[in-house]
Amino acid sequence: MAYQKSASIGIAFLIGAATVAEFVAKDVSSPQTVHLNAKKRSETLMFWVNIGMIESALFVGIAMAIDKDHAKAFLGGAGLQMAITYAEYRYAKKLGMEQANLEGTEQY
Repeated sequence: MAYQKSASIGIAFLIGAATVAEFVAKDVSSPQTVHLNAKKRSETLMFWVNIGMIESALFVGIAMAIDKDHAKAFLGGAGLQMAITYAEYRYAKKLGMEQANLEGTEQY
C-alpha cells in the first residue's frame, strides 16, 4: 500500500512537470508560427490545428471509455485545453493577417 501511494505521488509530480513543459512548448512554437506566417500559410496551419483537435478528441474519448471513473476529469481538462488552444491559434491567425509588416519565417 505504501509503495502504491508513493508511486502515485511520483506519477502526479511527473505529470505536473510534463504539463507545464508541454504548455510552454505549445504556446511558444505553434501559435507563433501561425502569427508570423499567417498571410502565406494560415489555411494550411489551421487545417492541421483542426486535425490535432480531432486526434485529441479521439484519444480523450478512448481514455474516457477505458477509465469511466475519471471520464469527467478527462473531459474537463481536455475540453478546457482544446478551447484555450483553439483560441490561441485563432488569435495568432488574426494578428498575423492584420500586421502587414511581418516578414514571416519562410522564404518562397
